[in-house]
Amino acid sequence: MAKVLIIDDEQSIRNTLREILEYEKYTVAEAKDGEEGLKMLQKERFDVALCDVKMPKMDGLEVLSKTTAEGVETQFIMISAHGTIETAVEATKKGAYDFIQKPPDLNRLLVTLRNAIDKSSLVKETKVLKKKVSKGSEIVGESEAINNIKETIDKVAPTEARVLITGENGTGKELVARQLHEKSNRSKGAMIEVNCAAIPSELIESELFGHEKGSFTSAVKQRIGKFEQANDGTLFLDEIGDMSLSAQAKVLRALQENKITRVGGDKEIMVNVRVIAATNKNLKEEIANNNFREDLYHRLSVILIKVPPLRDRSEDIGLLVEKFLYDIAAEYGSRPKSMSQGAINLLKKHAWTGNIRELRNVVERLVIMGGEEISEQDVARNTDIQ
Repeated sequence: MAKVLIIDDEQSIRNTLREILEYEKYTVAEAKDGEEGLKMLQKERFDVALCDVKMPKMDGLEVLSKTTAEGVETQFIMISAHGTIETAVEATKKGAYDFIQKPPDLNRLLVTLRNAIDKSSLVKETKVLKKKVSKGSEIVGESEAINNIKETIDKVAPTEARVLITGENGTGKELVARQLHEKSNRSKGAMIEVNCAAIPSELIESELFGHEKGSFTSAVKQRIGKFEQANDGTLFLDEIGDMSLSAQAKVLRALQENKITRVGGDKEIMVNVRVIAATNKNLKEEIANNNFREDLYHRLSVILIKVPPLRDRSEDIGLLVEKFLYDIAAEYGSRPKSMSQGAINLLKKHAWTGNIRELRNVVERLVIMGGEEISEQDVARNTDIQ
């Protein structure tokens, strides 16, 4: 049940609000002034604070300012018998969810309280999801090659430089792109991904730039493209080596001029996007074969990051296996299994043509088929690794 803190210097107001809120099944606590309220908010997590504005020792706006500065995530509903538009505006600017005059209208108070609690829940859920996403995009490994990549990310991420990530399928190019976004100044914006290899060449331009209604047979309504969706954020063009030459020309123009035109439209739309690209192809060979534009390559490759295949960083396999064992256990809702050193040594000898993606699949199979401690025998019995 949601927890509500009432901060008011009038005992009668606190008693009335407590009765109403406890009747509505909320968990309620009280503070007799702003100073006591601030201490309680610093010690305990509340979903919402119903806070008077005029109080001795510390007024409500000061309590709001201090909690906001300290990162307290409680939603504030300010209540005052001396409410003015100026006070309400100031409270909102300081981060208050709403402002209600005394005596409060009961229905409005309860509706506002429910909405504030919904927002509080959404804030908590968002934080949990961000942690999960951040954890899921962690680059695991302590090999020299991986440490070099981590150092490069730390240097490059805060800049606006475009990055081209190369490497075989399954090596973790997407993780590098995610780390670049999460550590950038655009991290609050969206990271929009486009798999250029998965989209037919006749649809890639519509996917990237959007289209106007009626611009082609199946264009029954206007569509916003990935460039616009990624505005103020990051656009990740995966497998860009598979993009058609006509789409490459439009991408080049978008990078040069920071504007796009939807398919079937004539209006130029300004976009503020950082582009990160990835490919498993040798783009210099593609340029020589007239399959990729050299000018686009130079636009994209301000910074080059090459992700090594797993066979070249076998010393990281133990750490990767440990991560996968915990991740898989979390997905299955079970206790994490362990793997013997002999089994890990066996995995280190494998060629891993599918790289990290293949290793993850093998570990999941071993979790399902192997014992509590996955042994060399489990590896030999359930895989083609000998």
